Amino acid sequence: MPTDPALPDGRPATEVLAELRALREADAPTRGGRTFAYVYDAGLEGLDELAAEAYTAFATVNGLDPTVFPSVARLENDVVGAVAALLGAPGAQGTFTSGGTESILLAVKTARDHARTVRGITEPQLVLPSTAHAAFHKAAAYLGVETVVVPVDPVTFRADAAAMAAALTDRTALVVASTPSYAHGVIDPVAEIAAAASARGVLCHVDACIGGWILPYLRRAGREVEPFDLSVPGVTSLSVDLHKYAYADKGASVVLYRDAELRRHQYFAHAGWPGYPVVNPTVQGTKSGGLLAQAWAVLQYVGEEGYTALAGRVAEASDRLLAGLRSLDGVRVLGDPAAGLVAFTVSREEAGDPDLSLLLHLADEMRELGWYLQPQLSFDGLPPNLHLTLTPATVGQVDTLLGDLGTALAKARGLEPVAVDPALAAFAAELDPDSLGPDEIAGVLAFAGLGEGAGLPGRMAPVLVLLDALPGALKERLLAEFIGSVFRVP
Repeated sequence: MPTDPALPDGRPATEVLAELRALREADAPTRGGRTFAYVYDAGLEGLDELAAEAYTAFATVNGLDPTVFPSVARLENDVVGAVAALLGAPGAQGTFTSGGTESILLAVKTARDHARTVRGITEPQLVLPSTAHAAFHKAAAYLGVETVVVPVDPVTFRADAAAMAAALTDRTALVVASTPSYAHGVIDPVAEIAAAASARGVLCHVDACIGGWILPYLRRAGREVEPFDLSVPGVTSLSVDLHKYAYADKGASVVLYRDAELRRHQYFAHAGWPGYPVVNPTVQGTKSGGLLAQAWAVLQYVGEEGYTALAGRVAEASDRLLAGLRSLDGVRVLGDPAAGLVAFTVSREEAGDPDLSLLLHLADEMRELGWYLQPQLSFDGLPPNLHLTLTPATVGQVDTLLGDLGTALAKARGLEPVAVDPALAAFAAELDPDSLGPDEIAGVLAFAGLGEGAGLPGRMAPVLVLLDALPGALKERLLAEFIGSVFRVP
């Protein structure tokens, strides 16, 4: 039977590109230093153009088989070699991946398979501080690994090394530390955690996806940075994202292991089919060489002195921002930020408890002024906060940001607080997320202002206050249903 065509007969290139440019107008800006999450802007002239040209030169190269495309092996060895020189130990080996989530998934897969084949563990556990990135939970869910979550220190927000050590068992395959944790930008006590893991024969992964590239250059720029990498006894693997503070385009990451023998557990090989023999170092099979090429080009272009200077600019921006935040009434910086990430909360009065409604009103007011600060909800006794990611491009924006923040905070204090009906919260606490049908889910989403076809509300405070009040499992179900409504073919 005839059907409507899936695509037009063909459109002029100028028309296609014009539509793409128009779509970008609704997005948050990725350059200029006003979006304080998701993007990393070096502020270097010509860097974006270099990355784009390098990607184009290798876009059609298939990274699946380096015997057919030997350039892939050369570029990857160069990139991984640079990471190993910065963060490794003699004999360290690694792999270029599509991003931090894939690097973490591969590290967990490696630990799981190592535990099974070397230690005979059939039901492996993954021990995490509560601030570990959600990607570890994703990896555990994909790979059938049990997570053991250990609360962090409620004052410093760092992992509690003694509690982490106490959580290790004969089933522990991997223990994790963050440098820094995404939520609060603080560095966990890596040496103590790694030592406890080593004493039990357990692998230890350092999630340096954010800090792995900037921390060594902060040290070179004169800042004090404790050892956190593969030079620390007991650390067996590490992940670092090059699309963060190495300023490559997304996605570009490296997972690094203490030696090739450990890395071997990461690989997948299969000869039990009639096609070509398959060996995949990563989750992906076929992959464009473009992302690898642009990462290589950016590292070569910026160089040692360049990264040291860029790290110094981030440190300068952080110093000025922290001083400014601490001068604002009711604002409290959380923990001791160490690597470009800052989280702060606000209260109605000096030294008061964090006020979620005020915090989210503040985020909405800053959005109105052209800034994006990332709201983070409360969790397990840890306060809700606004999260900022500093980059070299933000150096010239700090004073303007602080001025607008003061204005927005004054306006937010004058707005009516947003609250959730206690009866509704009590009702939600009794719901079983797994038993809710489509109509019930649609009703809850509509109540939250996220109904199908409604788009995102102009102000997010009412939505996020409601989400904050919901039980975790119900929150996760609603988030999944909402994102499913966003990615829905008409």
